[in-house]
Order: sequence, then C-alpha cells, then structure tokens
Amino acid sequence: MNAEQLLTHFDRIADAPDAIPRLRRFILELAVRGKLVEQDPNDEPASELLKRIAAEKRRLVEAGEIKKQNDLPLVATCEAPFSVPDTWEWTRIGSAAYVEMGQSPPSEHYNRTGYGIPFFQGKADFGKRYPTARYWCTQPKKYAAPGDILISVRAPVGPTNIASEICCIGRGLAALRSHQGTDRDYLLRCLESFELVLAALGFGTTFVAINKNQLASFVIPLPPLAEQHRIVAKVDELMVLCDRLETARKEREATRDRLATASLARLNAPDPDSAVFQNHAAFALNNLTPLTTRPDQIKALRQTILNLAVRGKLVEQDPEDEPAGEMLKRIAAEKGRLVKMGKMRDTKSTVEALNEKFPPRLPLNWDAITISQIAHLRSGIALNHGEEQDTGDIPYLKVADLSLVENDKGILTSSRFVGRDRKDDVIESGSIVFPKRGGAIATNRKRRTHVNVVCDSNIMAMKPFAHETLPFLELWFNSFDLWKLNSGTSVPQINNKDIYPLPILLPPLAEQHRIVAKVDELMAVCDRLETSLAAGEETRGRLVEAVLREVLESDRNRRSAS
Repeated sequence: MNAEQLLTHFDRIADAPDAIPRLRRFILELAVRGKLVEQDPNDEPASELLKRIAAEKRRLVEAGEIKKQNDLPLVATCEAPFSVPDTWEWTRIGSAAYVEMGQSPPSEHYNRTGYGIPFFQGKADFGKRYPTARYWCTQPKKYAAPGDILISVRAPVGPTNIASEICCIGRGLAALRSHQGTDRDYLLRCLESFELVLAALGFGTTFVAINKNQLASFVIPLPPLAEQHRIVAKVDELMVLCDRLETARKEREATRDRLATASLARLNAPDPDSAVFQNHAAFALNNLTPLTTRPDQIKALRQTILNLAVRGKLVEQDPEDEPAGEMLKRIAAEKGRLVKMGKMRDTKSTVEALNEKFPPRLPLNWDAITISQIAHLRSGIALNHGEEQDTGDIPYLKVADLSLVENDKGILTSSRFVGRDRKDDVIESGSIVFPKRGGAIATNRKRRTHVNVVCDSNIMAMKPFAHETLPFLELWFNSFDLWKLNSGTSVPQINNKDIYPLPILLPPLAEQHRIVAKVDELMAVCDRLETSLAAGEETRGRLVEAVLREVLESDRNRRSAS
C-alpha cells in the first residue's frame, strides 16, 4: 500500500468522525493478515523461526534469566480466526514472549515522593507510548524491564504501553518480553489489532480482568522475522500519515466550530443593528448544513431559533396586526371572571419593576408582561392509598410519564388512572405540564389531545387564559432553562412564586401564529439534519470501508501489473 496513494483517496472522507480510527484499525488488520507488505520467498519461514525461539527460551531458563513457564499446546487449525500467508505460522503469546503478571506491593512500600523505582498500576498510568509514574516503590514484587510491552489486564483489558525503564508492575498490568525472533514492535501492533478480542475474554463483575493463562494462550499470527520488520516500518509510516490526517481534520473542525459559534453568537446578541442582523440571520439560515455537523451544534441551533422567536427576530412585524395590548385586555377580563367565580386566586406582578429585563425598544405591537397576566398555575395532588388504579376514567400522570410522548406529538400517555371523584383535581387539556422537581417540559395540548388528566404532587400545570396563546407560550417556555429558577437546595425544585413573575414579551396573536409556524419549519429542518447525521454514520462507515478496500485493490493491481 502506497502512503501517497492512500492519502489521495482517503482525503475524500477524512472528515467523517470515525474515519481516522477506522483507518488505523484497517491498517493493523491488513498488517496481521499479511496484506500490508509483500511476502519475500527468500525469507526464513516462521516455522523455522519458532524452532529458534523455543531453543532460545530453553537457554534462558537454563541460564536462570527467566522462570520456566507452563508448556503451551500447539495452535489447532480451528483456533485460527483467519488465514495467513504460507510462510506465516499461528502461535501463542506465551510462545513468542515471556509473560510476567504484575503484583502490587504493600502500600507502605510505595510513595509519591520519587523514592525507589517507578510503580505502574494499570491503564491510568499509560501515555501515548510510555507510561508516566505517579508512584514509586522501594520493595517491588514484580518487575518489567526496559523495552517490555506493558498490557492492561484489568479494567480495562487490552491497552498497551512500553516500559522505558525498569519498573514495578501492579496486578492491573502484565509485562511481555519478546524472545529473539519476535520483533517487539510487531508484537505490540499485533496486540493493538486484537485489543477488542482480548477485552472480550475479560471476566469478573466488579473489575473485568484476564488471567495469565488467557493471556499466554492467546493465539497470534507470526510472520518471518524479516517480514515482521517490513510490517513494522510500513505500519509506522502509515500511522504518521494518520496523524497528519487527524491533525488536518481537527484544524478544519476547529475552524467550523469557530464559524458556527460566531454565527450563532451574532444572532443571540442583545440588540444588533437591524440591517446587520438580517445579514447574519440570512447567512446562518442559508448555511445550516455546513454549520451543523454534530448533534451538539444542532442543539445550539435549536436554542438559537427559540431565542430569536421570543425576541421578535424570526419573522417580520406587520403594522396591520392587532396589538398585543388589545388581546391582553380580553385576557385580563377572562382572568377577572375566573377569579370572581372562585376558580383561582388573583395573582399580581408589577411589570414596571422588571423593566430592566426587557429590551429598551420592543418589537412593533408587542407588549412586556409577566406570566401571571396570561396564565394560571396549579400543582398536582398526592393520592390516598389505593386510589391509583390500572383502569379508570381519568389518566393519572407522574413525572416519569412526561417523557412518554406518543409519536413526538405532545400527547401524554399513562397506564394509571383515578376515578370520577377526582374530577375537581383535573388538569384541563391545553395545559403545559412540567415537573416541579427535576425533569423536562412536556405538553398536553388541546389541539393534540382532548384528554384531561390528574397529576401527582411533583407536577405543575400552566393553563393560559386564552387557549390561542398556548403554542407561543410553550415555545417561550422551551426557550430558557427552567431549572435556573431552582428554589431548592439538594433537590432542584420550582414553585408558583418562581414562575408567575417571569417576564415575557408577548407578540400580537397573528404574529404568534407566524412565529410558531416558522419555528416548526426550522425545527423540521433541524430534525432532518439530525436524521441525516444519524443515517450518515452508517453510510460514512460503508464509504470509509469502500475507499480503504479500493486503495488496497488498486495497490494489488499495480503490483500485479509490475
């Protein structure tokens, strides 16, 4: 495989989020399957290499340089997970390398002051290639020598590093010392390729781990020694290429992030110049796709859309619209009627005291009010023992039910009910219901369902005096973080007194309809973008695989032609 050729092809899809990791895995897969470099018929076969390794192991044991380890069975044909070139052999890690399992010394024998030799306990000590010492040990139990492969054998299983000096290893690690005839870096790349397979061997409930027998018995493909060297050189070359691709991708992603952040920040500015704002809005709305390449960016875009909507920046004002003040007169009359009938207590909030929370200039025909002027709040109830039923006349909602929304249309469902004797506690359809203690907002709109409900005491309901204002009120409700109103301590909670004084800018009813329609339109675009991103993951995966296979195949054809 030619690095420049791979770069030419792979650059087409390098922006896919998982492209570089997939490329790295693919390179390692090719390496251990004998498909990364050419085989040389003049190389000494791996079968002869294994004989020399076995002789070297016997010599080391007799010289007392290593302990004798249990004999390992030959690899059966059925154990080989894939085929390898004829000059290769399947062997076991314990045959290709000396395996030393770690053992932690007593705590009184290690320290943080640098006294003794470095003590590594597990993956937490690993760096990109070499571990970094956090502890030192004065009376080690088990050692790793400089150049040994350190492999994590306990939570998680599989990651590797290389010991840069003599060190003590704890029970979370094992040291692999390759025998002559096994290229240490080839063994390292082999372990990286099989990392997920090794991890799958882990057992245990509290900490997943593998034991010495599992590690030593694990089968790996062994090429001729000369080919091992060629494989390591080619893998190193291609991993440097991956580093370059990854750096370039991060730079492009950072540039896109800055562009998206700056664009949304300009739209969210408190009082931008009208003409400048229109230019910013046109740019952002016309470039939604390139500005939103990740789910978190789409989430920020949704929030920006809501912010624009409730500030009067999403649609144009129409001077012919009936001013919001006229609608407020009718709402005030309805509120007075309900108070007079005893269906609610009067609630008053002084808008003048909140002037500093409103912009100095309101959109045309809009009015600055508080929630107390347009909606009524009431809390749910706590049922008596035995009142909750599997069947009944009125659905009974708990906080957990607020996430059970049928087809994302705002229709709340529940499997619990109460009887007709609770009709005075009914929350009418067309209310916004939300948890008083943690959770997310959900709606029970009349235009979505005609079912009235009873809610438990952890739920609050907001019912607008004029049902026509419900869609805009819900939109406003979702435009800010409800839980910043938290009046609790350990458990976040909100009450009527937190919500009634909240300031809200109310548009004319006709403009409310236009705003809601525009928000629905833009949220549908966001939905499509999210769907596209999700579907694109699988598509990009297939495309990455196809490009990699294409590069491999073209390289094969090139070599055949030569």
